Amino acid sequence: MAFLALSFAGTWLWLWVAHGVLGLSALNPLLQLPGFCMPGIAAWVVRHWVTREGFADAGLRPRLRAAWPYYLAAWLGPLALAAVTMALAAVLGVWHPDLSPLDELVPGVARWPALLVLMLVVPLLTPLYWGEEFGWTSYLRPRLFGGRVLPSVVATGVIWAVWHYPLAFIGYTEFENVALGLLVWTVSFLCQEAVLAWLYLRSGTVWAASLAHAGNNMVLFLLTGQLLSEGADGPGAIATTLLTTVPVAVLAGWLAWLSRRRARALNAAPARRVLQGAGGPARHQGQEGCIG
Repeated sequence: MAFLALSFAGTWLWLWVAHGVLGLSALNPLLQLPGFCMPGIAAWVVRHWVTREGFADAGLRPRLRAAWPYYLAAWLGPLALAAVTMALAAVLGVWHPDLSPLDELVPGVARWPALLVLMLVVPLLTPLYWGEEFGWTSYLRPRLFGGRVLPSVVATGVIWAVWHYPLAFIGYTEFENVALGLLVWTVSFLCQEAVLAWLYLRSGTVWAASLAHAGNNMVLFLLTGQLLSEGADGPGAIATTLLTTVPVAVLAGWLAWLSRRRARALNAAPARRVLQGAGGPARHQGQEGCIG
């Protein structure tokens, strides 16, 4: 597939040049931005020149008025997930509640104003994460398994994870056991993709998913990484990733349940209308709220 070839070859080649030849750190934006924009570039090239299918189904319209609840969820959700992650870490005894590391988020700024600044910056950074979502969630996922949600989400999540694998070898993250770390990382990406795909499908715009992606990176993983130090006193990169994945996985499962419940209700509605039109039993008043 042209899209996958361009995405993987373009990103991995750039990482080799930027890190191996130019010596840029994996945390340097000059290394990250060109590589991470590659899926979006690949999707644009394929849509425009290879398949010539255009952009009608790309979800490019922001749809701010219709999709504002999903934007709000995408903006605040990562902060809520970070809070749940830290609560879980405290219950498991791997973190003793101490928010003082947040004082280092922005040098010279106290933790709460710094957190507010971080939340306000996330929407401004959304275009930087649009490239990945325009590629993976908007273009690739609907074209896998005929667009069937569950298998296409699983496949996209795994492919997205594998695309990130070189970062584990150039200092972006340092897993104590690389094989186990990549496995946990893959599960994490899969769960994230489930949530991002839900946002995209329900909002009808790739921008809601891009906002959530920005929040995951700049709020969820940044805050948990800051509070759960990966040094000698912290649980380590693998445990930190796993702890962060648990609430995302629960959220993904809940959203899948809601979607299945809604689909069953929608499928049942025509049958009820047929029964009513044929003189069958009318719907009881208590069934009004069945569509979730």
